[in-house]
Parts: sequence; C-alpha cells; structure tokens
Amino acid sequence: MAHFREKSGSWEYVISAGKDPVTGKYTKIRKSGFRTKTAAKNEARRIEEELKQGTYLKESKMTFGDFFNQWLAHYEKRAKVSSVRARSIAGKRLLDVWQDYPISSITMAMYQEHLDNLSSTISANYLDSIHTTGRMVFTHALKLKLIRFNPTEHFEKPRMKKDVVEEETEVMENFLDREELTKFLLLAKNEGLKDDLVVFATLAYSGLRIGELISLKESDINFSTNEISVTKTYYNPSNSIKEFTLLTPKTKGSIRKFEIDNFVVQLIKNHLKQQKEIKMKNRRVYHDQGFIFADGQGYPPTVKKVAIRLQRLMKKMDIDKHITPHSFRHTNISLLIEANVPIGEIQRRAGHTDINTTMNIYTHMTKNTKEQASQLFSSHLSELTAKLQ
Repeated sequence: MAHFREKSGSWEYVISAGKDPVTGKYTKIRKSGFRTKTAAKNEARRIEEELKQGTYLKESKMTFGDFFNQWLAHYEKRAKVSSVRARSIAGKRLLDVWQDYPISSITMAMYQEHLDNLSSTISANYLDSIHTTGRMVFTHALKLKLIRFNPTEHFEKPRMKKDVVEEETEVMENFLDREELTKFLLLAKNEGLKDDLVVFATLAYSGLRIGELISLKESDINFSTNEISVTKTYYNPSNSIKEFTLLTPKTKGSIRKFEIDNFVVQLIKNHLKQQKEIKMKNRRVYHDQGFIFADGQGYPPTVKKVAIRLQRLMKKMDIDKHITPHSFRHTNISLLIEANVPIGEIQRRAGHTDINTTMNIYTHMTKNTKEQASQLFSSHLSELTAKLQ
C-alpha cells in the first residue's frame, strides 16, 4: 500500500515493493515532485498494478556512455569487424550529447531533435548509419529491461539539405565514358607502373568493388570458362600492408559468379606468369596466400595504394572528373547499359541485392537475353581491346 506526504511544496509517494530476492531486505519505491496529491496517487496506483502483474521495471541510472560500451562489446562477438567499426564511428555522434546522461532519461523528442540537428551537417547515408546504431543500442537496452520505452521507435527521417536530383547528377558524373576509358587504359598500358593495366582493366571490365578485386585469389577464376567467383572482400582500415582481414562480401547478393572478357583473362594469365617468377625469386620471404595481385612478399596492395596509382594516371588525363577506384564499377554498369545488357543481368553481375540500387545509378535499359551479356559487353569494347593487345 502506498503512503503519501507533502514535502517542500510537492507530493511524494512511497510504495513497499516487498523483499529483494538477492539481498533479502525489504525495498521501497519512492518518487517525489508531484504538484498534487491526486497526481501522486495516480502514478502510485499504476506502479502498484505493475508490481501485482510482475511487469514493473525500475529504470536504470546507467549512463548512455557506459551502456554503449557494454553493448559494443556484446556486438563485437556477433558482427564483422567492419560493421563494428561503422557502429563505433556512428555511435560517437550519440555519445557527443549523451555520454554522461542516464539512458533511461533519453526521450523520443530528444532523439528526434538530435538527429534533426545532425541532418543539416552530415550526409543522408551517415545519418542512416547513426540511426541504425541508435536503434540497435536502445533495442538492446529495452531487451535487458534497462529502459521503459525505446526512444528510436517513432523516429522520422528529416529531409536532407541536398536535393535528390543533385545527388543523382553527382553519381552520373563519377565514371568514365567509353572514350575516356579508352584513353585511360591506353595510358595505363604505355605509361603506367607495374600491374596498372591489369588492375584497372580488371576493375573496368568486371565491375568489381575495389575490396573484391584486392581479395581475389587464383582459385577464384575458372580459366576454362572465364568465370570469376566473388566470395570475399578485403578490409584494412589501418592501411598497413600486413594487417588486413578478408571478410564476407557487402551483402548476400554480392556473393556471385559471372563471366569476364577473354582479354582480361589473358591479362591475368600473363600477370600470374610474372608473379610466379617473383615467387621463385623471393621464395625465402614470399608469404604465398594465393592472391592474384600481390607485392614482392605476397601481400595484396592496400586500397590507398591503388588509389594513389589511379591519381597518378588521372593527372595525365585532361578531364574534370573525380575518379576513384569505385568509379570503375559505375563505368562498368554504364557500359553494360550501352551494350543493351538486361537490367536483371547487370544487377546479378554487379552483386546488387536490391534492383533499385542498380536502377538508381542508371535507369535506361533495353531488353536482350541473359546469355548474351558477356558477348555484348565484349563486342561493345572490341575496339578498345584490340588497341590494348
């Protein structure tokens, strides 16, 4: 039964909550600050009913920062290292405001306001990452009965500052057209450093993500059928040549197998012959892990190294575009579309789980059969291939 008393101009209730099963001591639930006795009675009645039903939850006084660290340790045992890093980075934006704040006191209004404020200074993708992290943290806290409500439950994503049309235009410019690709690969052939041609030609002709290319091993290519199997990706946030991890691909759809142009297969074969000579020459120090693209000790190149090689060549190109290793993926998709390859086949080759991802990059397609995809692409670039051979 609840007891009430007036204290310093406000009302307080005290409820006997029975014996604590751990300490064996009788406990009490008390709360003050009610303007009227009626308000205190109504709240006490609700608490007593929850105690009776066994649903009462004593909200935790643990800070958001302390719980976030506990949750991250829990998450680390269940997720890829790249995902843990992404959650950790996104979580910093939540820790900035709630590091020392009780997690049970964070409301829906507070959560919505904070992400609304962030939306004016960050990208839509980063905001999504922060919200995903917040939702995971608070859902776990609710599961552990540390909070009564999940403040992320009714979050409404704000309209971002950048216009959708501008975003699409930016993506459309982030690739090389056929003439530009011809000029670039000829430049790689004639003025590139060792392996530049085989690396960038493979990216352009296959549409592989840069991490998928770096992690390729000789066993991933069927030289009888010219098929390439994508089963892993390279992860190395520190850019240390020896400290890398091979992870499962970005999405389930990213695990795929498709045919590549014979020209690229021949480039890779020639490259492997040269690589074999390097292995023999450096056999005492060569750490052979089967990578197709590797340095003199058998370690694959970092993403940063590939990007530096790319920028070296781009400085010799007379075009005003910001081209990155990922741009060759967009280049590949645009060329497949020009070659009239069906959108479904482009989705499969690119490893897009959601076809809208493909459609959002380029939307113009004509219909042809799936079996013609590789032949159409090879024919479309036949002139470029002839110049490079």
